[in-house]
Amino acid sequence: MVSRPAEFCPHCGDSLETTTFDGRERERCPTCENVIWHNPVPCASVAVVDRSAAASAVLCVERAVPPGVGEWTIPGGHMEIGEAPEAAAVRELEEETGVVVDPAALELLDATTMPPREGKHVLTVHYVADRADAAGEPTAGSDASAARFWSPAEFDASDETFRPIHERRFREAAVRFE
Repeated sequence: MVSRPAEFCPHCGDSLETTTFDGRERERCPTCENVIWHNPVPCASVAVVDRSAAASAVLCVERAVPPGVGEWTIPGGHMEIGEAPEAAAVRELEEETGVVVDPAALELLDATTMPPREGKHVLTVHYVADRADAAGEPTAGSDASAARFWSPAEFDASDETFRPIHERRFREAAVRFE
């Protein structure tokens, strides 16, 4: 299995050929006869919603690393081997914002696929949590240049840019606990 389209067999190193298998075009090694599965990369995110203000606000991070440097997103990232989606979501939240939440406090918000980028397909499981169930103050972490709560109205009035693929989840999370 590979996360980006393969040109060579990861088992023996020979060039791959395209074949039809299970009704889909797939890459196959003519030497070892293995089909090389091109699967999506699993990711997880969590939107922490603060309902204490007049309008609900969602904890977001400004990306400091590609893709989308300078764009705002919901905290999240790649799952690790052996890690449950909710565990990955809370780990990424803490790494990117310093905010901690118990995985048991998460509610499923959505599961989405992103348009492929350089052949990489991503499947993200999105969660939402109430700020009352979280601990810590937001600070920019490992791959973020800023971390803060935004209400949709505040964000719309700013000159900031939301990463388009994440904006829908931001707006859905903002109204989740109303």
